[in-house]
Amino acid sequence: MTTNSSVLGGVERPSSGALVTLSFGIVVAMWSVGYVGRLPAVMLPSPVLLIVLLACMTAGGLVAGRRTGRGFGFGAAVGALVGTVNLLVLGSLLTGDQPNRLLPSAAVWVLGSIAVTAALVGLGASFGARSPAERPTDWPALLVRIAVLATLLLVAVGGLVTSHEAGLAVVDWPNSYGYNMFLYPLARMTGGIYYEHAHRLFGALVGLTTVVTAAMLQRYEHRRWVRVLAWVAVGMVVVQGILGGLRVTGEFTWSDDPADTRPSAPLAVVHGVFGQVFLATLVGLAVFTSAAWRRGRDTLWRRPAPADRALGIVLCAVLVAQIALGALQRHTASLLLLHVVLACVVAPLALAVGLRGWALYADDPQSRRTGIALMVVTGVQVLLGVGAYIATGAGGVGPESRVLDITLATAHQWCGAVLLGLAVTATLWNFRPLRAHLASAGSAGA
Repeated sequence: MTTNSSVLGGVERPSSGALVTLSFGIVVAMWSVGYVGRLPAVMLPSPVLLIVLLACMTAGGLVAGRRTGRGFGFGAAVGALVGTVNLLVLGSLLTGDQPNRLLPSAAVWVLGSIAVTAALVGLGASFGARSPAERPTDWPALLVRIAVLATLLLVAVGGLVTSHEAGLAVVDWPNSYGYNMFLYPLARMTGGIYYEHAHRLFGALVGLTTVVTAAMLQRYEHRRWVRVLAWVAVGMVVVQGILGGLRVTGEFTWSDDPADTRPSAPLAVVHGVFGQVFLATLVGLAVFTSAAWRRGRDTLWRRPAPADRALGIVLCAVLVAQIALGALQRHTASLLLLHVVLACVVAPLALAVGLRGWALYADDPQSRRTGIALMVVTGVQVLLGVGAYIATGAGGVGPESRVLDITLATAHQWCGAVLLGLAVTATLWNFRPLRAHLASAGSAGA
């Protein structure tokens, strides 16, 4: 397997894959911190948020140094790429009242931002390199996991858009009130506009991360079907972006006049469900690129696997249906009863799949971990569903505060995405042959 690095004299010399993977990991961390820090309910003072973001850069450099054993020079290269990707959000500080007209100092801001980021990440790497990790890193596989994490964050951001009923806060697309999406002023990102516009920016980040991931796998992955799946994910993220835009405008138009747009509630539902199917696809890529999957390629099947594969496929299908019903409930306030009834099917089925993974595969750590996680997340999801039901007043109890309502509804939606990801992982794992001596032992025991 290619790990996208070479070892000379006992020291790992990372190539472009390490640089790209570490850069996108730092970017995802910074965007997450920045998003939370600017939430209307949080609103950290700008100096405090800036300090936290600078600390993220330095910490990212520390990780880069430890992972690669390389110091300031390599860290500075990582930081330069981080600063370049972060131009997707820096543009919001470089425009004024006239759309798409950059401030005279824009070039200084761009170069200064990249230079500062490079310096801080490089500084962190110089310290991290003093105690490098002992094992080499599979950079393509790690980048796939970063893409999964970025998509999980996007699902949460999208959930907040729906919970705040802010899906139409920005009336045009792909522009934002006539501005290029990446140049919309930060000062105007208030209320619902903040939730909707941030969702668009995170969508762009996920799209870029997916494309870069596919390109890396194209270069370093020898299995053609895995490379094809990565490019399928690219196609899916493009479709998802278009669905999100047409949900707002109803047709392809550059107009920012609400009279020229036809917002579509059905497309909002499709956009929400398809986003989670896209997440499941990335989870599949993460499973297929994992070291554990590769180790089991030429081995035998374990005896209970056929039944577990069937149960897993059914669970994934029912979960997608349940997610669709949940999206209909959130966007159209309909089919709540059917959503609750199907939950009574999903929960026992998920618990059964998790229990079997934990109990029947005692000598397979991955199956046991996934099984335990599936049972725990199922329990949490049921509690969140009940909490969201009560908080909205649907259970005959007076409605709680708006903050509680939004928090529980968004957490319930996000936890559903996590549950689907775990179900996909458990199902795919049962299609993976186990090591021959373990399979033989299982057959003998039976």
